[in-house]
Amino acid sequence: MKRGIAGSLESNDALITVKESDKLEITIKSVVYDFFHKQIEKTIRDTLSELGIDKISVVCEDKGALDFTVRARLITAVKRMEASK
Repeated sequence: MKRGIAGSLESNDALITVKESDKLEITIKSVVYDFFHKQIEKTIRDTLSELGIDKISVVCEDKGALDFTVRARLITAVKRMEASK
C-alpha cells in the first residue's frame, strides 16, 4: 500500500501520514484539539479538494502548527505517496 509522510513532532509542526484508501478518512491528534480541530480538518479538506483527491486516509499529528504548515505537510505527504512504489 502506498504511503507518504511529511513533517515532524516538533513544536509548531505537524506530522502528516497519508495512505491509499477507498474512502476519505481524516484522523486528527492535536495538542490544541479542543480549540482548533475544526480549522485543522477544514484545512485538510480544502487542500485535498484543491488537489482533486476524495479518497485517502490522512492522519495529522499536530503540535500547534499553523494552517500553512499543515497544508504544506499534506501536499508533500501526498506527493511522496504518489512517488512511492
